[in-house]
Amino acid sequence: MIESEALDLHALVEDFFRHRFSTDNALITEAVNRMLRAGGKRIRPRFTLLGAQAAGDEPERHLALAAYMELIHVATLIHDDVVDEAQTRRGVNATAVDFGNRVSVLAGDYLFAWIFRNVTAGYPHPIPNILAQTLADITDGEVLQLRSLGDLDTTMDAYRETVGKKTASLFAASGEVGAIMGGGSPAVVAAVKGFAHHYGIAFQMLDDLLDVTATEVELGKPVANDLREQKMTLPVLVAVALGGEQLRAELERCFSAGGSAEAARRAIGAMAACGALDASRQVIAQESQRALDCLEPLGNASAKASFAAFAKALTAQR
Repeated sequence: MIESEALDLHALVEDFFRHRFSTDNALITEAVNRMLRAGGKRIRPRFTLLGAQAAGDEPERHLALAAYMELIHVATLIHDDVVDEAQTRRGVNATAVDFGNRVSVLAGDYLFAWIFRNVTAGYPHPIPNILAQTLADITDGEVLQLRSLGDLDTTMDAYRETVGKKTASLFAASGEVGAIMGGGSPAVVAAVKGFAHHYGIAFQMLDDLLDVTATEVELGKPVANDLREQKMTLPVLVAVALGGEQLRAELERCFSAGGSAEAARRAIGAMAACGALDASRQVIAQESQRALDCLEPLGNASAKASFAAFAKALTAQR
């Protein structure tokens, strides 16, 4: 039942994008549609729909708002691929590869503006404010990440602040706006937002781990990208804490190797040997449980089980 509900919401979102999404600029619409056609779990819009359902409303009434939350995500990905000089995204060419950096940056900018024009015209306070704050948080989180590149003294608290802003904030906003527009009580809105926030942190933690454990086919992009870019990810921070000076020296050699695949391979081996990968899985499980604990005020609402299934799926991946 849980899986069929999730699939139904996914189908609603996909149908909306196929038949109802269009901007006033044909080139930008095509660039965005190509990103959408490449796939994606559509978790953020599904959280909006589940938030409305948790509040007792019909999720179909909030498809446009759900789509806007996904499009914010798409715009950030388009910009990220320009900043990171990425070649692939979701197993296909990054937008910048096919359209160039200039069009890609403008497409992301245009999409943000187009979303906010529609949201401010169609939704009451505090929905526009939530989206504006979320975009500020995402940008702040990206800057925090850039400032910490290669800094092996980065603390876990600093890491949590970074991922809380750059990743979890959009998950949290997606659930929150759905619950608000669905007419949810303050307790329901807080429960949905809290769940989505902790889920978003666990989601990013898992993404960090997969960067050094998954295959390129599974990721849809090259493996160990984060490691070669000197990002302070969960397994790196855990490895520094567990592995001592020898592991720290191995990571420093990896960072100084300028993106060498061989250096990354050695670093990953050292991280696995010191138990950092298994310890990272435990941290992800703890964060997922924090998300689940937030759902208690939802009682027996069907949306509660669907939300819970998302959190449990994070710890099912290896």
